[in-house]
Amino acid sequence: MLADLYRNTLLLDVVPFWMRHGMDREHGGILTSLDRDGTVVDTDKSVWFQGRAAWMFATLYNTVDQRAEWLGAARSCQDFLRAHCMSSSGKLFFLVTRDGQPLRMRRYVFSESFAAIASAALAKATGDERAAGESVRYFETYLRHSFTPGVMPPKFEDSRPQKGIGAHMIGIVTAQELRTHLGDISISGRTCSEWINFSIAEIERDFLKPELRALMEVVAPGGQPLDHFDGRLLNPGHALECAWFIMHEGRWRNDQRLIHLGTTILDWMWERGWDQDYGGLFYFRDVKNLPVQEYWHEMKFWWPHNEAIIATLLAWKLTGDSKYARWHQAVHDWSFKHFSDAQFGEWYGYLRRDGSASSTLKGSHWKGPFHLPRMLWYCHRLLAD
Repeated sequence: MLADLYRNTLLLDVVPFWMRHGMDREHGGILTSLDRDGTVVDTDKSVWFQGRAAWMFATLYNTVDQRAEWLGAARSCQDFLRAHCMSSSGKLFFLVTRDGQPLRMRRYVFSESFAAIASAALAKATGDERAAGESVRYFETYLRHSFTPGVMPPKFEDSRPQKGIGAHMIGIVTAQELRTHLGDISISGRTCSEWINFSIAEIERDFLKPELRALMEVVAPGGQPLDHFDGRLLNPGHALECAWFIMHEGRWRNDQRLIHLGTTILDWMWERGWDQDYGGLFYFRDVKNLPVQEYWHEMKFWWPHNEAIIATLLAWKLTGDSKYARWHQAVHDWSFKHFSDAQFGEWYGYLRRDGSASSTLKGSHWKGPFHLPRMLWYCHRLLAD
């Protein structure tokens, strides 16, 4: 059965790969830059993944089985975050050395969003009030930098102001996780559900373009399209991830309007993103079908396929529409055929357009135990529900 495949891949393949090769027994936390067989190729640590991995292991502990090794792995990542990843300004770093010396700070606050969901899941697992408080403070930092004008340094000059969808997408899923584990608490003047409403409303108003049948990545501050390389750029995987976050919210609220909004995004961006010649999802497309500037636009990355697998299965579950079952089978079959490594386990991260491996990396500063195990966990729960 498909549910068994997802569960067995998660518990017998992917999670053991990271527990065996990724956990840092000397300094704590997780190492994610791994070659095909799990060999560590770089010891610098992604701060994103201290939070992401902690969330994943704590979530498995909370929902699958209360295994001591999973809780221990989650706590190790959280302890490393606490001890080494916070700057004097109160903002988390992006990259640190193996023993926790700071290497890089980035302008955005996704490290904080992942630390927030990790702390919330650990608070649920352990009853640790300190972790619950940290989760709230991380999310407060995320919200302040993302949505208070002038706090986050601008990415572009004032000549052509623009805003991106990413902060709203991650705001939605972070608030959903905090609500799941801590309740619908008030943070920075709004409840978790109200922050979700805020971001969905802005996505629908400014980024969703019915006349283009597309969900934009960036727009002008008032929602106007920008007819330049960056403004025309579409990221189908990002959009499909956004689609299932919104569908998930619709399912949680039993709100058919939100479910329809999510499936609309899925419909439009599947048409944009699916490669009719080779299968799989393109990484980037141009909204006008003009040439894309980024040279990796035709590559197939692991995470968009993970998000597409979730989005299509959830859409079928919520609507019963057989086209979503067909799309799910297409992306599932292509992904498991090309990304999966039967010899050493886990998935390759980066493929060429035809599905051949571009790199043997199983992990990097961007890839680790998050998108793939989250997909396997979520899809198993959907099918077993």
